[in-house]
Amino acid sequence: MDYIEETELSMMKALENLEARLITVRAGRANASMLNGIMVDYYGTPTAINALANITVPEARQLFIKPFDRSALKDIERAINEANIGITPTNNGEIIILTIPQLTEETRRNYVKQVHEMGEQAKVALRNARANANNAIKKDESLTEDNEKALMNDIQDLINEYNKKVDEMIKEKENELMSV
Repeated sequence: MDYIEETELSMMKALENLEARLITVRAGRANASMLNGIMVDYYGTPTAINALANITVPEARQLFIKPFDRSALKDIERAINEANIGITPTNNGEIIILTIPQLTEETRRNYVKQVHEMGEQAKVALRNARANANNAIKKDESLTEDNEKALMNDIQDLINEYNKKVDEMIKEKENELMSV
């Protein structure tokens, strides 16, 4: 069993999770991924908005949602309202228009706090991966003491590397949020 490879795989998953969560934090610009995770009750089945409609970004602060089936328009509008994303949809009978409001300084700071919390959660996931690997190494009786120490040092180097990546991702998102 390759402890390093297994640990790196779980650390990569933690980074991917962080990246997916960071996308959902809006930076005052329209982005179709803002609607990820919003489910529409379409004929009794929870369905993702992007499966029911084309989502386009005609301007930096607008999203157009044009459903494939016009009868789903009201359901999509209701789902967006219920998702409480801080944007009120406008329904013109053919498409739903989302106009993203300009972010205030206070809102930007709140989003930065949220991003830092997400980064801390990712680091906790990384530490958990390290702890699991270290425990597995300690239990492996086929390893010599020197091999055990070497593996643990390699895993520590790995977590240091991934912590730097998390910090970079958080800093990048913070810069994006704070730029007007």
